[in-house]
Amino acid sequence: MIQRIIFILIVALFITSCGGAAATQAPPATQAPAATEPAATEAPATEAPATEAPAGEPATSQSLEPLLPETQGPETSIPKPSPTQIAPTSTDTPLPTLELPTEVINPPAKSVWDGAPTYPGESTPGYAFRVTYDPELWALTMDQFGFPALGHRNIPGCVISVTSGRGLPANMTVDHDVLYTGNITFDVGKVSENGVLKFVTYTGGNGTIITGFQVTFEDQVDKCLADAVTVISTLTSVPVSQATPQP
Repeated sequence: MIQRIIFILIVALFITSCGGAAATQAPPATQAPAATEPAATEAPATEAPATEAPAGEPATSQSLEPLLPETQGPETSIPKPSPTQIAPTSTDTPLPTLELPTEVINPPAKSVWDGAPTYPGESTPGYAFRVTYDPELWALTMDQFGFPALGHRNIPGCVISVTSGRGLPANMTVDHDVLYTGNITFDVGKVSENGVLKFVTYTGGNGTIITGFQVTFEDQVDKCLADAVTVISTLTSVPVSQATPQP
């Protein structure tokens, strides 16, 4: 009986010792997750594509770089104005030759040209200008713009026409002078282009009327201007009712 009890105790101790061993071996079982830890540590490796996203950003910026010249292209492709566009070189275009009326036989010693003043706001209403000319030297006709004008019979291109103040191109300059004759005062404007005299204007009057004349020429400039001044210096004013009709 005692031996049986001792045997049972030994068996019980053996079982108990085996259970403790199993308990002590349990930690290896709990270490199984540790075996999976490499997978957890390898998770960043699976995140590598996500970490490549920043590396992809330069690629995106590089893909935009070729577009930059295109977006800036319209600004850089605008042609800059050339000097010829800013100050174009003017070329002289010859005006048509005036058609002068046939000279009459035994013309009068003097003829008159009456017309409306070109500065009506500074003139007395109801008055016209009058200049006197030699019909053997001048002919009353129409200029290229349809206005009355005097054409020189002996100097082609020498013309006296009416004018008023206007602007000039940048490549033209004006030298001013004053002409006094009797009770008439004229402001003389000598207009030159690149240093070459092109035409001369005479603006003035006698206090009753203020009007302007322009003298153009092609050659024999001095002779043309001298004959023109002889005509312009005869300026006077007459009532419109006494003015000679325009041709």
